[in-house]
Amino acid sequence: MAQSEYTANNIQVLEGLDGVRKRPSMYIGDTDTRGLHHLVYEIVDNAVDEALAGECKKIEVVLEKGGYISITDDGRGIPVEPHPIHKRPAIEVVMTKLHAGGKFDSKSYIISGGLHGVGLSVVNALSEFLEVETTREGLVYYQKYSRGKPLEDLKQISGDRKRGTKIRFKPDKEIFKKTELSFDYISQRLREIAFLNKGLVIEIQDETTNKRHFFEYKGGITSFIKDINKNRDVIHEEPIYLFNKRGDIEVEIALQYNDGYKENIFSFANTVNTQEGGTHLIGFKSGLTRAINDYIRKNRPTKKEEISLSGEDTREGLTAIISIKLPEPQFEGQTKTKLGNSELKGIVESVTIEGLNQFFEENPKTTKPIIEKSILAARAREAAKKAKELTRRKSALENDPLPGKLADCEERNSEHSELYLVEGDSAGGSAKQGRDRHFQAILPLRGKILNVEKTRIDKVLSNEEIRSIIMVLGTGVEEDFNIKKIRYGKIIIMTDADVDGSHIRTLLLTFFFRYMQPLIKENRIYVARPPLYCIRRGKEEVYAYSEDELKSTLSRMGEKKISIQRYKGLGEMNSEQLWETTMDPKKRVMSVVTLEDVVEAEEVFTMLMGEKIEHRRHFIFSHANEVKNLDV
Repeated sequence: MAQSEYTANNIQVLEGLDGVRKRPSMYIGDTDTRGLHHLVYEIVDNAVDEALAGECKKIEVVLEKGGYISITDDGRGIPVEPHPIHKRPAIEVVMTKLHAGGKFDSKSYIISGGLHGVGLSVVNALSEFLEVETTREGLVYYQKYSRGKPLEDLKQISGDRKRGTKIRFKPDKEIFKKTELSFDYISQRLREIAFLNKGLVIEIQDETTNKRHFFEYKGGITSFIKDINKNRDVIHEEPIYLFNKRGDIEVEIALQYNDGYKENIFSFANTVNTQEGGTHLIGFKSGLTRAINDYIRKNRPTKKEEISLSGEDTREGLTAIISIKLPEPQFEGQTKTKLGNSELKGIVESVTIEGLNQFFEENPKTTKPIIEKSILAARAREAAKKAKELTRRKSALENDPLPGKLADCEERNSEHSELYLVEGDSAGGSAKQGRDRHFQAILPLRGKILNVEKTRIDKVLSNEEIRSIIMVLGTGVEEDFNIKKIRYGKIIIMTDADVDGSHIRTLLLTFFFRYMQPLIKENRIYVARPPLYCIRRGKEEVYAYSEDELKSTLSRMGEKKISIQRYKGLGEMNSEQLWETTMDPKKRVMSVVTLEDVVEAEEVFTMLMGEKIEHRRHFIFSHANEVKNLDV
């Protein structure tokens, strides 16, 4: 085969922001939901940087009709005078040049979340249209762009804004798979920012749905902790608050224990949510473990058993916020999901140890239940070891057979296979007969699985149904979890369309949220939608998946010589019907389970599946009118 020619003519030079449009994922992570919303966060982060500098008190976000979103702040505005090198207005340079901005000048921004200097220009490059208004010395200036290029020169306009910046843009359909922005997704980020910046006012509204949120938290991260734990029974009323400085680095920590069994730790650097953690999170975890173990050694000398708690023991039922502010954060990648500053591990660890040592000595009544809970967790961990071994994929596949009730598929490439979790043996039998054996596996579940929200890990792993799910998926749980080992690309929950089916579905989702959350974040969990009705006229059969579909079908077919069958369970369908309506990829209706607001999801699962009945009752009464298909 002849080699292709490679000469100087093959070398492309992408001018301006063309490189961003050519490889957008290098700058925003991807061109799906995450990358789309990252555009918003880049602009919001710039406004937050003004707040960190003490120059901004309010941020407003509006999801407009027509696909536009606007972000307005009352900060100092973007400079408009000519740039000394580029001889164009400074605001235009910021909007059209990568690595142009005030974040590289430590005098302008001592602490900043947007250090890369590419935020505004990247958003501009990936927007069909973008408009910027900025106020400088009482005068308002305006400029409009399309796909990174100015449509006109900067001009002065009339306006009553005394200070600040307004960015209004429309994500480009040529770049993004879908351009619909999520109110809940953005609200999660704005809520976090408000908690992390005492006194900062943030408003968001959706003009299409009329949804509106107002965020202002004068208690800072202690208010954040209380909000997360509001549906739980806490074992000490007030969160423990630690604050200290090491040179230019500020360390702020709040933590509170509840009577649950899972940990919820959120870490931030310069208000940016470091979802993948980093050195600051590592430092906090090691400091917490050491402080609790030190306290036990000093204050339990008469106990015969020698206790040495692991990190997971000390974090059972813990809710914590770690917020770091530093001049030069080293984020891994433009999307800033992980912090890499090596010096932070030691700094945060020492602040945690010193602060907790002092708190424990001064507050023995608060400290005692924390220590006792950690010791109980250690004992439960030992009891759970054997159960965990049974659920590990290596053991399951190499030594122990997969559960006998599993009907596996032939496909071994996880990206091309799917697993149905089916309610009941009867429906499981129909699903096994009706499936496509090449890529569809079936795991019938007998009855309702354990409510993991009320149960410690050792009890969770001793439950037969849950253990079967873990073994079949192959990922392990908790510290053993590895999504690369998953045996199926899609996990589909298929339950009856009645109250019991909804309960089983919620129990399964609770398990996945608590123990296999990455599966939800990576859109691996689906919910099947079996039909509610079968309408027959002669040999013609039509399926309706909602009351509205039933009405439209009856209107089309007429109401004479027809029969209507209401399906109350999957078992009422034979294998051919189940395949045609619920399992055939060409015809089936499924909903992917997404996780847009982790804090809100935490609140909902705690409220629905936790101990506090009054909160659950309030939720049911508040949302009763939204129920469309209730089969009791």
